[in-house]
Amino acid sequence: MTTTEPPGRAGPLGLAAAWSRASAALHRALFRPIDIAWLAAFRALFGLTMCVSMARFIAYGWIDEFFVKPGFHFKYWGLAWVEPLPLAGMHALFWALAALALALALGFMFRVAAPLFVVGFTYLQVIDVTTYLNHYYLASLLGLLLAASPAHRAWSIDALLSRRSERSVSAAWLYLLRFQVGVVYTFAGLAKAHADWLLHAQPLRIWLGSRTDMPVIGPLFTHPWAAPLMSWAGFLFDTSIVWLLLCRRLRPFAYAAVILFHVVTRALFPIGMFPVIMVLSALVFFPPEWPRRFLSRLRARALPARGGAGAPHAPLAPTDEPALLPAAPPSRSLRALGLALGAAYCAVQLAMPLRFLAYGGNVRWHEQGMRFSWRVMVREKNGSVTFIVRSRQTGRTWHVSPREYLTRLQEREMAGQPDLILQLSHHIREDFERRGRGPVEVRVDALVSLNGRRIARLIDPGVDLAAVRDGLGPAPYILPGPDGPPPHIRPL
Repeated sequence: MTTTEPPGRAGPLGLAAAWSRASAALHRALFRPIDIAWLAAFRALFGLTMCVSMARFIAYGWIDEFFVKPGFHFKYWGLAWVEPLPLAGMHALFWALAALALALALGFMFRVAAPLFVVGFTYLQVIDVTTYLNHYYLASLLGLLLAASPAHRAWSIDALLSRRSERSVSAAWLYLLRFQVGVVYTFAGLAKAHADWLLHAQPLRIWLGSRTDMPVIGPLFTHPWAAPLMSWAGFLFDTSIVWLLLCRRLRPFAYAAVILFHVVTRALFPIGMFPVIMVLSALVFFPPEWPRRFLSRLRARALPARGGAGAPHAPLAPTDEPALLPAAPPSRSLRALGLALGAAYCAVQLAMPLRFLAYGGNVRWHEQGMRFSWRVMVREKNGSVTFIVRSRQTGRTWHVSPREYLTRLQEREMAGQPDLILQLSHHIREDFERRGRGPVEVRVDALVSLNGRRIARLIDPGVDLAAVRDGLGPAPYILPGPDGPPPHIRPL
């Protein structure tokens, strides 16, 4: 006896069949073979970029400034145990990372070099919170995805030595890289959807006001519409560029806009290697065979020039083949594991920028949920912090400047970030107790300006921060942010 579902009714069997068809379609889309050229090219470009980045740290003396000179390092929650290496060790680490990045680019000992680079580079970032930059975080994520991928199976020394070069890779890797780049741009755009950026052109108005001495374009920044125009341009670029890159007909123009946008931002603002990383990352939106086509065109132009006007044209290298079959198709269990890990990774990348919703208030003020959320260049904070230390036994009071413990960079970053103020409060308490002046209470007088507003108190001056424990929950010691638009700035 057989059981059938009535026509037009979605019963358990009908839902199971629909789920089976959808699952099969998803597997076909994700695991279909595509040209591996894009992944090999991305590996090479990313590795070379990171090698240059490590060389810049060595050449400009940033190793000593950021990691050796500070006597105190701000820690990420849960990573208080991370400490910098001694002077010689830190320098050796950067040289090693430069070599590993070059090995990654060349595809040499890739399965060893790529993970070691990701671990070493990530270690550098968690030494001190004040060195956090969005593009460092992005570089760690891209390195992690590359380390897990088969990016060394073509156009690499590993493939040359093994005499085995593959031509295809699962499409899932392309979709995953596109997702990661799309997350960066999309959330960077959504982070600008607030009145400060769109109505008052802040903080861009402040920054452009300091660039009016630039040759040729500097005087343009004095125009009242310069900052609003550029603010809206930045918002529209970030929120639309991914969709434009996904459109085949618009892709060349969109990529030209990517280059122009990041060249301009790099010229105006000191944002390190971020523009370079984003320009090369946007290449993942091109067809996977784009490197072969690019090389074919270069070869086609070079051969006539070498052989003369009458020289016959050599046939171009094929850009597509009828069948792109994986050399060793993954088993069903490996596919399931890959899908689970990929889905978990994507979920984390979506949750991290959205976690600020759990805190409420203005994230640019209280900073909870600010890091790892792609909020690029959306706030300008200036402030001063004085620590007021009081002995519980004698009642004696000391006014302590953070300069006694921090470098200028650390002090500037700490002044607007409540969790860093809390960390230094604990360090000051420990220092006073170590010198025999404890037990003490530590309160702060933290005055901060956000995006040109009048100075306001960031921290409740009545709270003994030395008794407050840091955590992931809302911080009640942070005062509400100032209301209203920035002063002296009329809404558009």
